[in-house]
Amino acid sequence: MTDTRLQIAEQLIQDQLDAGHIQPSVSPWNTPIFVIPKKSGKWRLLHDLRKVNAQMQAMGALQPGLPAPTMIPQGWSIVVIDLKDCFFTIPLHPQDTQRFAFTVPSTNQMDPTKRYEWTVLPQGMRNSPCMCQLFVDWALRPIRQQLPDALICHYIDDMLIATKCPLPKAKLDWLILQLEHQGLKVAPEKIQRSAPWKYLGWLITDAQVRPQKVTLHNNISTLHDAQKLFSDLQWVKTIVGITNDDLQPFLPWLRSSDADSSRVCTPEQQKALLTVSEKLQRR
Repeated sequence: MTDTRLQIAEQLIQDQLDAGHIQPSVSPWNTPIFVIPKKSGKWRLLHDLRKVNAQMQAMGALQPGLPAPTMIPQGWSIVVIDLKDCFFTIPLHPQDTQRFAFTVPSTNQMDPTKRYEWTVLPQGMRNSPCMCQLFVDWALRPIRQQLPDALICHYIDDMLIATKCPLPKAKLDWLILQLEHQGLKVAPEKIQRSAPWKYLGWLITDAQVRPQKVTLHNNISTLHDAQKLFSDLQWVKTIVGITNDDLQPFLPWLRSSDADSSRVCTPEQQKALLTVSEKLQRR
């Protein structure tokens, strides 16, 4: 890690310390970290947990697919809620935190290295999405009991509440308060109360439900570009009919831990990008 990136990593780690997401550690476990730039100009701290994941039994998919808003009766009132930093609001058991430790080197080895461990669900851990789904489902149980006639869909950190009549503001405030009592955080600026609603790759209006328009970023030159492409396609692949076979040619792009490592698009991958692009355009 260069001196510049080390300074960036130290600042990002301090932010996580201040937020209570990590704590100093003397754990014998240790897996690498690195920082990658975002398109916004900010930086992101990534923890490579592949070695930890290899020791972990996968919980499997708790929801084999995304909930389809096409099942909502026409004319019903909708509220879409996005949970903020969902993984970071769910604590790890104290006996498990040591397994998610990482070390920050010192410049020129001028002082001892510093080691930290996550106290909340770390991003990149194999079972974090499943555990997040279980936790949010548990937090929603009293809400489902209080709103038995409502249709409540949730997937990871996105939830949709549909009711025959508009949900009163007092009831919505109560719902948000219930989630916060369980430690979850609601992003107020991302609460959608009126059409058009955006939910899990769908655009919902009063009259129809259709996939959101997706811009395919097919200029792949780094691992980060490939990860962004996969992230975009994951939300819409079941909607537009993109199969695992369609994505198979892209898998070699993901074989690395260096976000800036270069990528070259082969003729087979160009053909696969064209196939995916055509399926997106048809919808």
